[in-house]
Amino acid sequence: MRKTIFASIAVLLLFAGCDTLSKMNLPTSGAVILSESDIVGGLKEALNVGTNNAVGLLGKADGFLKNPLFKIPFPEEAKRAETKLRELGMNDMVDNFITTMNHGAENAVSKAAPIFLNAITSMTFADAKNILKGADNAATEYFKGKTTTALFGLFKPEIQKALDAVNATKYWSDITSTYNKIPFVTKIETDLAKYVTDKALTALFTQIASEEKKIRTDPLARVNDILKKVFNPNAVIQ
Repeated sequence: MRKTIFASIAVLLLFAGCDTLSKMNLPTSGAVILSESDIVGGLKEALNVGTNNAVGLLGKADGFLKNPLFKIPFPEEAKRAETKLRELGMNDMVDNFITTMNHGAENAVSKAAPIFLNAITSMTFADAKNILKGADNAATEYFKGKTTTALFGLFKPEIQKALDAVNATKYWSDITSTYNKIPFVTKIETDLAKYVTDKALTALFTQIASEEKKIRTDPLARVNDILKKVFNPNAVIQ
């Protein structure tokens, strides 16, 4: 009889304790311990996932052209040329150029994915630790600072090939040569491949930053075990 009474009291105390913990809003599960390899691996995976998603979005058909955030416009320094040519009734020439320029960026992004992914180099534990505790775009900014120069050198030839493949280079040549023949205008000497490369890289980094923020803030964006572990709110660095 005594055993039954003591057992009942123990159960009541257990439930009372759980209820108290619940009201106190304390975690009932233990902390997730992160090793150095967990942190470095998780952040590299976040960049991989973010890059894949960004390339998938921008590298598809109309990924730039029909995306109001990233559509590449007529080069800023040549806006007067666009206006003048439209005034002269050359809308088709200008519109065809803008379309093919954006398709060129889409083609280059889709083909350059391996180059972009391979540029994710190893990072130190100190770097990874600072990134993990940093802002929502800390990994992207680290990646951008470490790889932009190398990526530009690798990316621009791909852009040039893509622009040539969709005749954007020819359209640009036609536009500039036509405009430059107009009396008293300032001649256009824009490096088209550099212009599109700059725009394409900016779009990629912007989208990667967006993907990184999702991984940090939305549990559903943590698509594998390492991301779930490293970005767990209960995670503690070992």
